[in-house]
Amino acid sequence: MQDGLAEAGAHFPAARNLKAFHLGARAYLEDAEAVAPAGVMIGYPGMDDVVVGGRGLWRATLTVRAESGHSGSSRTVLGAVSRAARLIQLLDTVVLPGTPEAGALFPLPPKVSVTAVHGGEGFSVTADRCDLNVDVRTTPAFDARDAEALVRGVAAALDAELPGPAATRVTPLASWPPFQLQPHEQPAAAVLAAAASLGLSVRAKTAGPSNIGNLLAGQGISCVSGFGVPYAGLHGIDERASLAELPQVYTVYHQAVRALLDAP
Repeated sequence: MQDGLAEAGAHFPAARNLKAFHLGARAYLEDAEAVAPAGVMIGYPGMDDVVVGGRGLWRATLTVRAESGHSGSSRTVLGAVSRAARLIQLLDTVVLPGTPEAGALFPLPPKVSVTAVHGGEGFSVTADRCDLNVDVRTTPAFDARDAEALVRGVAAALDAELPGPAATRVTPLASWPPFQLQPHEQPAAAVLAAAASLGLSVRAKTAGPSNIGNLLAGQGISCVSGFGVPYAGLHGIDERASLAELPQVYTVYHQAVRALLDAP
């Protein structure tokens, strides 16, 4: 695929896995001497869709405090694990904007998930600390500021309902914006047109999960984050991909890159 395309301005980085690709993209974007790409096309697997967008993310660790104690004591202590359990209930039942109406430009709603809980040890000690990982998927109508305000509000509600020795601490860890290209915008249009020219029935899709396209969007770089070989068991222990369709995928990207380089 690199027959003269590299000299014309197209480059083809490769990575053994998704983590390596994320680290490589970060390093490239942080390099002051690197030239920012005009657009990026990523061959994430799946031949039914051209992924032109995705929800963003806002992530934080919530630290819940309580008095420590002995589980066998005659004095009842509401431990940090119990306070954290109530916090999880509040987060799981928080009211979010619903699914957008049919035809909305960005078709997905925001989402809140508690993805990890760390606290306590053994049986006889009532923990004085419990940490939660909270992941919020954001949209153009519910961005990182909204996500942070929501989580801080829920933490404050916990402290008001079940007071502890210290306020629940919210430590933001990561924030990527949502992104979305319209089907007529590049490089999405080039990939969609190339696929159609080969008789492939594909659609433009805005994905629920975030991906490297969100990181690039934060730098103002347009990105297609998916058109590739068919797959099954994504992120599972039986994850696999079919290579029989690789020539078709290759040809789609080859035509798309050629069209972009030949454009006025």
